[in-house]
Amino acid sequence: MDIHILTAWIRGRAEQLRNARDRGATSTELAVLAGALLLGAGLLVVSIRAKLMEKIGIIDGG
Repeated sequence: MDIHILTAWIRGRAEQLRNARDRGATSTELAVLAGALLLGAGLLVVSIRAKLMEKIGIIDGG
């Protein structure tokens, strides 16, 4: 997973959440947007962890 794509996606979802809150969206709509944001954050953590483990493997492997 590309970290840059995930961060751009998360920024877009955060902006959607802010706009939805400002326009008075229902709690269900806000929950769906927040859930998508949390899912994206989880994927970003997995992606960063995988990238770090790859780098550590390269360093350890020589």
